[in-house]
Amino acid sequence: MNWYDIHNPVQSDLLIGFYDLTGYTRLCRDEDDNKILDLMTGYFNLTGTIIANDNGILIKTIGDAGLAAFTAADIDRGVLAFRRVKSEGDAWLAAQGLKCRGIVKLNFGPVACGLVGAPGREQFDTYGHTVNTAALVESNGFAMTPQVFRKLSPETRKLFKKHTPPVSYIALEDRH
Repeated sequence: MNWYDIHNPVQSDLLIGFYDLTGYTRLCRDEDDNKILDLMTGYFNLTGTIIANDNGILIKTIGDAGLAAFTAADIDRGVLAFRRVKSEGDAWLAAQGLKCRGIVKLNFGPVACGLVGAPGREQFDTYGHTVNTAALVESNGFAMTPQVFRKLSPETRKLFKKHTPPVSYIALEDRH
């Protein structure tokens, strides 16, 4: 799928990922607004580049949160890219002297895709149950639904452990 060639609504199976930061509210309370903007510009430059380099798309940001997607054909690459978003993003935040860390939540399934926005300023976006479910995944660091885990190669599956209830798969290094 070429994300930038979509001009009419389509439905596609996608890996959907949400990520945001712990401690962002405190950061906004304690820092100058211009510094927050500068920090988030740098953070999303880093994380958006990681996602794009593995054929994904950073769909949108709002505050400290990002919504990104990968095609079904790139699901392993996408999951590994989100792991880098978490690890490299956390390292970048620490290098800035911040106590924030990333939280990643993933789901896979059918999604409605299309251009949304004010006339002449429409942007690519995704909608549907898969997107909503991804947003609601409980995570203390990195978590995915069984729908994602079942699509992964055996090699990529080895990076995760099962966590119940409800079932989700978390990075081996995450606590629970």
